[in-house]
Amino acid sequence: MSLTSVRVALAGVAVVCPLALAGCGGDSPPAAGGPIAVEASDEACKVARTAADAGTLTFEVTNKGSRVTEFYLYAEGDRIMGEVENIAPGLTRRLIVEVSEGGKYQTACKPGMQGNGIRGEFTVNGNSGRQVDTDAKLAEATRSYQRYVNSQADALLTKTTEFVDAVKAGKVDEAKALFPVSRTYWERIEPVAESFGDIDPKIDGREDVVEEGLEFTGFHRLEKDLWVDGLKADSPAMADRLLADVTDLVGKAKAVELTPLQLANGAKELLDEVATGKITGEEDRYSHTDLWDFKANVEGSQAAVAALRPVVQERDAALTSTLDEKFAAVNGLLERYRAGEGFKAYTELTEADIKVLAEAVDALGEPVSRVAEVVAQK
Repeated sequence: MSLTSVRVALAGVAVVCPLALAGCGGDSPPAAGGPIAVEASDEACKVARTAADAGTLTFEVTNKGSRVTEFYLYAEGDRIMGEVENIAPGLTRRLIVEVSEGGKYQTACKPGMQGNGIRGEFTVNGNSGRQVDTDAKLAEATRSYQRYVNSQADALLTKTTEFVDAVKAGKVDEAKALFPVSRTYWERIEPVAESFGDIDPKIDGREDVVEEGLEFTGFHRLEKDLWVDGLKADSPAMADRLLADVTDLVGKAKAVELTPLQLANGAKELLDEVATGKITGEEDRYSHTDLWDFKANVEGSQAAVAALRPVVQERDAALTSTLDEKFAAVNGLLERYRAGEGFKAYTELTEADIKVLAEAVDALGEPVSRVAEVVAQK
């Protein structure tokens, strides 16, 4: 099975949502206050309602196009309130998001998972109480996760500084060694980073972003310099830009106020990152350090779920046990590919290895996708 085939196979299975939980496949118009149906195609993004009252909103997104798509709800300044990725043709996924403040928002479908998306205006009316204001356990969950984000953000800044210093000093071997280490802290908290508009493509955009009219900067530009092209005259300047963008991110990440549903959605988004990038070898295509990122995404997902664990345990103890089992299975598989303090090059894995990893991520993604449902219960 080729890498592309693995990606398609995983996309075709992992995004299926349980009928009993998510009501997949329902095409009838939702009742007022119920799930908001979204019909995504290659050319359109039809949202059944373009206004809702503040509170917990549920979008039920069906992909009727020919390409894998994503769905987003944006606040002002392209701040991401919530997203669902990796929606294969013919399948449905839910986005459950808490929007406590009224105002103007935007919905967006992204056929092919590229570009700014097919956008539409969406209005939220009134204001509502936040989950963290009425549920002590959910409030503690967000505080606990924020402490985790802060610790990872600090480490990201420290290690990125070391990486940048090595690049600027022309120490290629040292920079190569620091590249996957510094990215570990980025990958653990990437959903938080993605919520701040264009910071993500600046720091983590692959060369493909050029097709979207963006400049190729950040970690992957320097990765190509180090492993393929050799350091260039502008590599030091690119390194400085990376450090400036990471510094900007760290400040914003420490100030952001997260909702419990953002934690739950972020846990699934990190597994989607594995399914759409790491499992194919596309992410770190020059260095082949994908397994470092793979492990970090899983660790970040597990940290978000761990913060919510007291709530999930109280409301669905069986789900907690399943999550523990599936996380352990993925982590156990990854340990097979250890090399010293890191991991083997992704190119050393066989197609059979990749298939087993893909199936384990699929098996983990299903219960993680149910955490938002549990957190949204009243």
